Amino acid sequence: MNKNPNFNQLPDRYLFKEIVLRSQEYSRQHPSHRLLHLGIGDVSFPLSKPIIEAMHKAVDEMGGAETFRGYGPEEGYSWLRQAIIANDFNPRGIDLELDEVFVSDGAGSDLGNLNELFLPNNRVAICDPSYPAYVDSSIMAGREVLQLPCTPQNKFIPELPRERADIIFLCFPNNPTGAVLTRQQLQQWVDYAIKQKSIIIFDAAYECFIEDSDVPHSIYELKGAKQVAIEVHSFSKSAGFTGLRCGYTIVPKETGLQAMWLRRQSTKYNGTSYITQRAAMATFSPEGRKALNENICYYRETARILSDGLKTLDFEVYGGKNSPYLWCRTPKGMKSWEFFDLLLAECQIVCTPGVGFGEGGEGFVRFSAFSKREDCKEAIKRIQQKKIEK
Repeated sequence: MNKNPNFNQLPDRYLFKEIVLRSQEYSRQHPSHRLLHLGIGDVSFPLSKPIIEAMHKAVDEMGGAETFRGYGPEEGYSWLRQAIIANDFNPRGIDLELDEVFVSDGAGSDLGNLNELFLPNNRVAICDPSYPAYVDSSIMAGREVLQLPCTPQNKFIPELPRERADIIFLCFPNNPTGAVLTRQQLQQWVDYAIKQKSIIIFDAAYECFIEDSDVPHSIYELKGAKQVAIEVHSFSKSAGFTGLRCGYTIVPKETGLQAMWLRRQSTKYNGTSYITQRAAMATFSPEGRKALNENICYYRETARILSDGLKTLDFEVYGGKNSPYLWCRTPKGMKSWEFFDLLLAECQIVCTPGVGFGEGGEGFVRFSAFSKREDCKEAIKRIQQKKIEK
């Protein structure tokens, strides 16, 4: 047996696993201290009533002989895919065919699994910093990774690659920096991909937080994008499905990859559960949409409060608008993990070290507005009391 040697190039521990372990160790040594979790992007709201009701009904159906459902379509039930097209794309002038929509167990799985459509000798362009799964999954596949620096100097907007990139991972609104692309800026990437015959994997997990009218919610709002882009969506942040797991991926036929992805899913994936898909379907009801919008507005305001509080303490902060994430420079030239440990020890605050998102993230930390608003306010208070200032 020959093991995959590419795994040797990965860090010993996944970023968020390391955060959990350090937080748990601190709590073990200081059981009376309450930690404020502003790091991992898990939601603080439970599932809304319309979603719970839909799941209860689906469970009852699974208990009846006439309404029981076994294996469902690997690409998802048609009624959910039709609702996705009608609600998330048609209102933006985007027409999709039903068999271009694939329901899955979350964006994270699809972002990694899409690597299977391409040979190892493809060069991958990835923003630095970026969500770790893009880089890690590319390294596992044995690909050359081309880093695209995203810094305050370029407003965290990467420049087009000078070398040819076969595959391009883009995430906007961006995790972790909170940056966004205007239509004009994103069109440049689509034009590049068309010219180079590249493919863009567009992570749109945070599109529900977009407020500015000039920021596209979908890459398919841009001319020619269906030729060169796969788009990945998630119910995790918008509907609170982080523990339930559901997302969807759009693979247009014009990319030449739709049939391959269908074949891959048919072989390796038995489909998202009926109960989960009924829960996702409930998010498109008037009651479900109202509940989602209320949660999103709450997180947007929480991001604003957290951003204003950090800026009041003279921290250099980016993001927080059109995005649930804040990208904060560490004080006094501290390293990312050094500042993480300081906040944990002195303020009992858990953030995410920026270097975990790539070398370009060194000297920054990420704060998440998915936390409870009271915890965000308390975090600002603790930082001020401990005189941790820039």
